[in-house]
Amino acid sequence: MARTRAPLLKDLGWRLEAAGFDALSLTFRLLPIDVASAMGAALFKIFGPMTGAHRTAELGLRLAFPDMGEAERGRLLAAQWDNFGRYIFEFPLTHRLTPTGGRVEVVGGERLAAIAASGRPVVFISGHFANMEVMAAVIVAAGIRCNVTYRAANNPYADRRMIDSRRRYGVSLLSAKGGEGARELLEAMANGRSVAMMNDQRYDAGVAAPFFGRPVMTNPAAVRLALKFGAPIVPMSIERLKGARFRCLVHPPVEIANTGRRNTDIEAGVAVINAFIEARVRERPGEWWWVHRRWSKADYAEASSPRP
Repeated sequence: MARTRAPLLKDLGWRLEAAGFDALSLTFRLLPIDVASAMGAALFKIFGPMTGAHRTAELGLRLAFPDMGEAERGRLLAAQWDNFGRYIFEFPLTHRLTPTGGRVEVVGGERLAAIAASGRPVVFISGHFANMEVMAAVIVAAGIRCNVTYRAANNPYADRRMIDSRRRYGVSLLSAKGGEGARELLEAMANGRSVAMMNDQRYDAGVAAPFFGRPVMTNPAAVRLALKFGAPIVPMSIERLKGARFRCLVHPPVEIANTGRRNTDIEAGVAVINAFIEARVRERPGEWWWVHRRWSKADYAEASSPRP
């Protein structure tokens, strides 16, 4: 859907932001990738705690790990900013973060090879772990035709540049979140293409399912697509090894019951996906994006209230 024309001043602001994006991207591309990654880590560990997102991350850790001590929570907050800053500075260089570039180790690659050989679509699911762009790069490198979902940037000029960055590492089929993107995903699977999506953000129109012992609203699209097309759900996760080097894990398909009771099956499937995401977060909590407001407003209010 075409965007409506923005007011002149807003459009000018967007263009200036895009110019800044261009300047930073060019600077990063002139640097060795490990240097750019380390710079992002250093800067975000300094400035991240000064933002409102730091409070969101802190409260999220309190909700997920209520018995965690102050020192450990502080360590994980620092690790989260380290990882997040690396991702931001690595983004323009993702075309170097591929299996063929030697910076990505793939575990379970035989599952991707089998999917590519079958020609049948699957639903890939994951979360905001380490550098999430690596997952899409691995899927494409395996020869799988796949529509990757993404959240379009508010700034349309920056959005185009981000799309171009993704195309440099092979992702040419992008579906923005929203009504039009949902139609594109249906069309993709109907035509034998796989889809890939992140499943760890709050979705107010979604399905409530447990996450760290609390119900959270979750997008059920992955389960709905899998049930509609009889496709397997294949979870993937990314781990940061050292600096700008990663391990991509292709996990066994998750079992989604199809009893014919649509709402019950969708709720059960969403619960399975949330359990997968939670397990990965527990394994490497410093590499998940705690800056997302995953829980409800009431949960965050509870976490922020003084403790006896």
